[in-house]
Amino acid sequence: MVFGEQEPLVVSDEAAEEEPLRKIIHVDMDAFYASVEQRDNPELRGKPVAVGGARERGVVAAASYEARRYGVRSAMPSVTARRKCPELIFIKPRFEVYRAISQQIREIFADYTPLIEPLSLDEAYLDVTQNLKGIPSATLIAEEIRERIRAETGLTASAGVSYNKFLAKLASDQRKPDGLFVITPRMGPAFVEKLPVGRFHGIGPATSAKMHRLGIYSGSDLRAQSLAFLKQHFGKSGPHYYWISRGIDRRPVKPDRVRKSLGAENTFFEDLWDFETMKQALQPILEKVWQRSLQAGAKGRTVTLKVKYADFEQITRSRTLLHPVSSREELEATSLALLAPLLPPSKGVRLLGVTLSSLLPPEEEKDRMPRLL
Repeated sequence: MVFGEQEPLVVSDEAAEEEPLRKIIHVDMDAFYASVEQRDNPELRGKPVAVGGARERGVVAAASYEARRYGVRSAMPSVTARRKCPELIFIKPRFEVYRAISQQIREIFADYTPLIEPLSLDEAYLDVTQNLKGIPSATLIAEEIRERIRAETGLTASAGVSYNKFLAKLASDQRKPDGLFVITPRMGPAFVEKLPVGRFHGIGPATSAKMHRLGIYSGSDLRAQSLAFLKQHFGKSGPHYYWISRGIDRRPVKPDRVRKSLGAENTFFEDLWDFETMKQALQPILEKVWQRSLQAGAKGRTVTLKVKYADFEQITRSRTLLHPVSSREELEATSLALLAPLLPPSKGVRLLGVTLSSLLPPEEEKDRMPRLL
């Protein structure tokens, strides 16, 4: 069926009636950065391409589908990517170009709805429940948007259509690249039940492994757990897991989200004990934070280091600079300066994270510079 009619939501849960029936589209550009490079340079088409740093401590920001066939993925260390694919071609990121194309795509979205929530340069949620063109079917809108993106940018996008953000995000992954998938209200709960928990957006490898240790492998296993059990084992995330296992997600699409910080963290399968190991473990985290800063076109003055120990005690250390962090090297140096006083640790470290805050958009950064010099 074409999702667009006001079909009753079928969820056998007392909270289902509180679930607002929306029409949500999640649009995700296919291998965005790499596809832009292949579009602009015909010699790269059909070849394995990685956008990112080729240096020893570099990280892959995006991989073409040809590279993905070798197991190359975003956030993978460049040395690992080259080991998997010796023919891999590394391309330096051109974020100004990506931002311009992203804005072009966002203008297409704006022809249909003002309710646009960008997640990054290459993906966004759209609420088309009440849309500007009066089209009753969200599926038809998604098809139109994909066709316009192809015609106006020469790039392909995949889209997911559903009645909430969680399911729309899952749907967009189903037929990548250049695909469209719809999860109707009747399909939603059963679709979630069959899905491995590792496929749930927001459940990373460490949480997935923890769920496996608790005997939770699929959406149906997750749904079988009580709210009290999930709160006990997953804290504040417990209620979220409880509801999404039932296909319920009440989060609205929030247009024009103002970023207050940019961060990344990683939970390790084995506890870390020494400075060198932690320094190496921080490299992909730092790379991700810095790339997000470049993508957002915003720089920050405050660097925060997050450390979680084996017994789940968590501490943070911050430093605010007089000027915005100007390079990845400065971000690394500041993060390591925050880490050094915490070593040697009295207990193993299971998680490290870095956040950049006190963000300044480019124009404000320029305005401030004379006063800081």
